[in-house]
Amino acid sequence: MTRTAIVTGAARGIGAAIATRLAADGMAVAVLDLDESACKTTVDAIEAAGGTALAVGADVADEAAVTAAVERIATELGAPTVLINNAGVLRDNLLFKMSVADWDTVMNVHLRGAFLMTRAVQKYMVEAKFGRVVNLSSTSALGNRGQVNYSAAKAGMQGFTKTLAFELGKFGVTANAIAPGFIETEMTAATAARVGADFEAFKAAAAAQIPVNRVGTPDDIAHTASFFVSEGAGFVSGQVVYVAGGPKD
Repeated sequence: MTRTAIVTGAARGIGAAIATRLAADGMAVAVLDLDESACKTTVDAIEAAGGTALAVGADVADEAAVTAAVERIATELGAPTVLINNAGVLRDNLLFKMSVADWDTVMNVHLRGAFLMTRAVQKYMVEAKFGRVVNLSSTSALGNRGQVNYSAAKAGMQGFTKTLAFELGKFGVTANAIAPGFIETEMTAATAARVGADFEAFKAAAAAQIPVNRVGTPDDIAHTASFFVSEGAGFVSGQVVYVAGGPKD
C-alpha cells in the first residue's frame, strides 16, 4: 500500500529535501507550506521523478487552516500516516532587544504548529494502527546566543516528541525528533547576512568546528527522516538524534 506523508515547511530547504526523499521511498507526499504556489518547485521535482505529490497552502499555527488542509489531503491523497513537523521561522535577537511579537511568532509556528498538525493527523494513524511522527528540533535546543525564542521552541519540540511517544505508542505510532546542526540552506544564508558575514566564509568557519569537517546538507536530514518513518523503525520511538557531524549532549 502507498502511505501518505505530510511534510510542513516543504517549499524549500530541509522540508523540500525530506518531501522529495519520502516520495522516492514510494510515499504520496503532501507538500505543505504557507504559500501554496511556493510548493510548486518541490511538487514538480517529485512528479518529474515519477512520484505523487500535492501542493497545500496552510498556516500551521491556524487551527481552522490545519483542519481544512489535513481533510483535503486525506481526500485527495489518502489518509496521512506519516507527518514531518518541519515548518519553522527565525526571529533572532538578544533577549533585551526581542519583541513579544518575535517570541510569539517563533512559538506559534514551531510548537503550536506541531501540536495542531499532530492532533489533526493522529486519528488517521490510530485508525491505521500505524504512524510515524518526526519533529524537527535543532542543536540550538542546547542554547544559542541570540536565539532565546528559537532555542526554547526547539527544546520544546523534544519534550513534545517524547510525550507523543508515550501516548501514541500503543497504537503503532512512533514519534522521534531530528536535531540538525549547521545545514546549508537559505535560512543559514540569511543568518550569515544578518551578522554581516560572507556565506562561504561563514560555512568554512562552521565546518572547522565540526568533527566530520563539513557542514550538513538538507539531504543529510532527509536520510535520517527516511529511516525514522520506515516500516523497520517501529521499535525506535521517543528519540532525539543530533544530525550535526559530531556528538552533542
